[in-house]
Amino acid sequence: MTDVSALLETLRPQLLRYAQLQLRNPAWAEDAVSETILAALEKPEAFAGRAAPKTWLIGILKHKLVDQVRRHARECSMTSDEDDGATLEEQLFDETGHFRDAPIEWGDPQAIVAQDQFIKVLDACIEKLPNQLGRVFLMREWMELETDEICKELSVTPTNLWVMLHRARLRLRECLQLNWFGEPALALSSVPPAPKRR
Repeated sequence: MTDVSALLETLRPQLLRYAQLQLRNPAWAEDAVSETILAALEKPEAFAGRAAPKTWLIGILKHKLVDQVRRHARECSMTSDEDDGATLEEQLFDETGHFRDAPIEWGDPQAIVAQDQFIKVLDACIEKLPNQLGRVFLMREWMELETDEICKELSVTPTNLWVMLHRARLRLRECLQLNWFGEPALALSSVPPAPKRR
């Protein structure tokens, strides 16, 4: 890497966006990103070119996010967001547990993920999740924390955790279905509508 500072400045907005999605606290997110940048500047030799620079920085950021969660565990106590997961399940599934309407064919997942617009829509959908569902989803899927660690950090039972993850995935599926894969019936305020598929 010839110019670490320039690279960090370029990737900083992306790192900050991910940190804010996870922590839901701008000050803590800023701290986590600042600590990530500081760690990268202190040991640029740690980047040996085995991964893309962004992957290297995200690896550092994951650890800094975990540190922030631990540091502010008491302040991050989960609030009781309105629980309409059962209503959503009733809308999506019949009494036998099958989809009321068959899911739309999503096409080639690898090609879709490669599209920048899809990532923007996915980020917006994650941001729209209620705080506790969004936080749990990102801890599990983005930070890749183990069930035991998440339960310990958030003082929830494994059963409660899996219910929250299930509801978060249902909400994300519904949001992506509306705003990306199908007709965007519910437009997300900050995201332009997805291009129509043929």
